Amino acid sequence: MNRRQFIKKAGIGAGVMTSLYSFTKAWDKESSKAVWMPVVFVGHGSPMNAIEENTFSSTWAKLGQQLPTPQAILCISAHWETIGTKVTAMPYPRTIHDFGGFPKALQEAQYPAPGTPEKAKETIQLLERWKAHEDHSWGLDHGTWSVLKPMYPDAKIPVYQLSLDVRKTPQQHLEMAKDLALLRQKGVLIIGSGNIVHNLGLMQWQEKAFDWATEFNTEIKNKIIQRDHASIINYKNIKNSTLAVPTPEHFLPLLYCLGLQQTTESTTFFNDTATMGSISMTGALIQ
Repeated sequence: MNRRQFIKKAGIGAGVMTSLYSFTKAWDKESSKAVWMPVVFVGHGSPMNAIEENTFSSTWAKLGQQLPTPQAILCISAHWETIGTKVTAMPYPRTIHDFGGFPKALQEAQYPAPGTPEKAKETIQLLERWKAHEDHSWGLDHGTWSVLKPMYPDAKIPVYQLSLDVRKTPQQHLEMAKDLALLRQKGVLIIGSGNIVHNLGLMQWQEKAFDWATEFNTEIKNKIIQRDHASIINYKNIKNSTLAVPTPEHFLPLLYCLGLQQTTESTTFFNDTATMGSISMTGALIQ
């Protein structure tokens, strides 16, 4: 069946078909410039990693050099919790110093990456059933910029954020991530920034991790490899979860990364260690 026969059989008017054809050509033109992007979960830990040269920041820097160059970066950070789902849509997001008690050099650090109102609108359209909204007041919190500063130090790639809706269940967070898959095809690098194990209340100045932290981290890694997403969603049923995940915000970004994983993709881990006893720095690259 040729194009003219298809139009006649489908009952599509010439004007509509012309518009559809133009849209398809524009889509193809944009898609041809893009690369199907990996997905990255980063255990971000201390904001000092933004300005310190250490194993964690060095690994992030190498990762930034090895990944395909993104057209934009969407970050789901543990440090932006909201009622409802929001997407930053300002052209120039501010650098948020959402912490205290750190050196002046960190307080004065900036990450002047541009925003991307266009990608924000596209993201909101993809999340239509979740009723996502534009945000013009947030910016880039340290869950985002402390990682991107070592990864992409020139701060030229547009960056925007997706919030964590506190009313959603872990299952809903993972399902919402699936609706973002098209962004990967359009050159958007999606980063989940949190920690598999994050318990500041039990943090100590030591390098060795507590046994319970290591055990929980290992169990989650095994379930990621097994693609047992159901068990990860129900992480509260896993031994030591009460200690490892006393509050969900640092764990939830991992679910977005898993929700974006395609059936043919595998996972490799980096920075696979713990610090201060109760903080897992494990990162995951899905591709």
